[in-house]
Amino acid sequence: MKITDIRIRKTYTENRLRALVSITVDQDLAVHDIKVIQGPERLFVAMPSRKDENGTFRDIAHPITPEARTVLENAILEAYNQHLESHPQEG
Repeated sequence: MKITDIRIRKTYTENRLRALVSITVDQDLAVHDIKVIQGPERLFVAMPSRKDENGTFRDIAHPITPEARTVLENAILEAYNQHLESHPQEG
């Protein structure tokens, strides 16, 4: 898996949600509405999800392996931090 594009679509400062992100994988697959969230100890990445009929949220798309999740999360958080450096008024 090669992440070929990361776009920070919107940033937030009022609550735990910090950004909405879109990625492109291998120039062939786009995944939208990935969230950067401020957790109790660090930022983390939440994949797009929706609520099922039982009220449980389920990921629509997600990495299968822990290694893929690490690659994805590190790339998104790096892009988010670079975005904040170049747009300090949004942080």
